[in-house]
Amino acid sequence: CAGHIMPLLYNGTVFCFTSLHRNHVTGGRCSSKATITGKTVVITGANTGIGKGTAQELATRGGRIIMGCRDMEKCEAAAKEIRGNTLNPHVYACHLDLASMKSIREFAEIIKKKEQRVDVLINNAGVMRCPAWKTEDGFDMQFGVNHLGHFLLTNLLLDKLKESAPSRVINLASLAHIVGKIDFEDLNWEKKKFDTKQAYCQSKLANVLFTRELAKRLQGKSTGCCICGHVWEGVRPMFLFVIGHWIYIFKTMLCVRVCVRV
Repeated sequence: CAGHIMPLLYNGTVFCFTSLHRNHVTGGRCSSKATITGKTVVITGANTGIGKGTAQELATRGGRIIMGCRDMEKCEAAAKEIRGNTLNPHVYACHLDLASMKSIREFAEIIKKKEQRVDVLINNAGVMRCPAWKTEDGFDMQFGVNHLGHFLLTNLLLDKLKESAPSRVINLASLAHIVGKIDFEDLNWEKKKFDTKQAYCQSKLANVLFTRELAKRLQGKSTGCCICGHVWEGVRPMFLFVIGHWIYIFKTMLCVRVCVRV
């Protein structure tokens, strides 16, 4: 009898663990078959990781994809790869350096002049755990790139998004915002010792607060804003192995929606 029970227990354990990992630890898989033919999506930082995975998925669904990246060589290579993988010719690379307000304004002008519509803006690009670097305009690098750069870009493209309604702004955030604190008296770490971890958490909290306020201001319009977090594309496997399982046992949603289209 034991000889029959042990294989059943083993197979049952493997099945349960596999299901848990697929449906909860990895955040599950999108089951929607919707296509976005005729829609234009702008994605920042789309040459690697989450951004690249998102660009490829949306290109597969027929969207016109604009990839805004700092490193044009890598961005062109990623765009070419996505075009080849999806057979969608409408995937384009465009220079965007979120550490430069000048570059952001130039990028926004190109989008407004060349694109008939912008249906989705995905603010994905970001930096993490970098030294006490400053942006071209003198801001803390993490706060400047992760928050201020996307804040400016969103506002520059907001009229275009409204004209293309129903439209979306999607901001990539992080659980790190939970322990973040915004020091409005010293945003650039000039009066206190620089802490790269806290600087990152501050930038992610700013992302969340910006998203909530933007969603509030867009109420009654056909433009919505949401936060997306807990996406593991491009994250180191060991990091996921160590903490990912525990995170997703208790929190399995892939996206935390702050608002829906109103």
